[in-house]
Amino acid sequence: MTEATNTFTCFGGNSNVLVEGSGPAGTPAEAVTMATDQLLIWHAQFSRFKADSELAMLNRDSRERLPVSPIMAAFVQAVVDSAGTTGGLVDATLLDQIEEVGYKSDHLRASLALPLAMALAPPRAPARPDPAERWRALSVDLPSGEVTRPPGLHLDGGGIVKGLFADLIGDLLAGHDGYVVDCEGDLRVGGAGRIGRRFQVTAPFDGSVLHELAVTDGGVATTSITKRSWLDRGRPAHHLLDPSTGRPAYTGVVQVTALAPTALEAEALAKAALLSGPDAAAGWLTHGGVVVFDDLSHQVVRAA
Repeated sequence: MTEATNTFTCFGGNSNVLVEGSGPAGTPAEAVTMATDQLLIWHAQFSRFKADSELAMLNRDSRERLPVSPIMAAFVQAVVDSAGTTGGLVDATLLDQIEEVGYKSDHLRASLALPLAMALAPPRAPARPDPAERWRALSVDLPSGEVTRPPGLHLDGGGIVKGLFADLIGDLLAGHDGYVVDCEGDLRVGGAGRIGRRFQVTAPFDGSVLHELAVTDGGVATTSITKRSWLDRGRPAHHLLDPSTGRPAYTGVVQVTALAPTALEAEALAKAALLSGPDAAAGWLTHGGVVVFDDLSHQVVRAA
């Protein structure tokens, strides 16, 4: 069976597309090129760091109701669905807050050493939804392609776009024997040949292998407070916020890997599990996954 793969920089890190066997998107090499090009286009379209991106223009627009592209409409629907599914824990309306704590550039690559971040972090506490529930003011009419939201409600693509895009590319590759779409940690796996694959879950502190997950068709997502972390006026910070405070969440969980039927659902479940803290994290992983705690221990969660 012929195979092609490509690793490239996208979504602020390494992404990868692998295709086995010819199919509707052509040869494996042609399919990988198509998928790579489309992901790079979408990344530019949804970058909050590019003033001319569609997401940046949406956030600047003063109209309450405005037309958007089909892919932007799908993103807005995913934002509403992810917030609704998680009771507001996964909230993509926190753009102003994430910029306030220092995440203002796509060149943010360095990470604080985990022991230092944990030593400086505030007392651990589960995150809570924003009492204002601003995401409920966001809606999209998919047939007309119009988004409605109060002016000043700003959206952050974050992990939601990665899961969404992995699923959409997976749909385009479904007729090939096998594929893996990895959007910087959000994966969609599948293909007509139902090829089983194994993915290693590694520790965020030393890279050791904690567990292996077997996936034939579905999504895998990993979220971690160590991937992007920095000092904000002497305080440790990272990109996962407690919606109720607008501050980085230190819950006692530092990393979660979730399985789900889609990459988008896996992304939402992983983030909700991390934000919920040690006592509630496993309850979100209904399809299985791995939770890593800040005392360096971990828990393998089996599918319900």
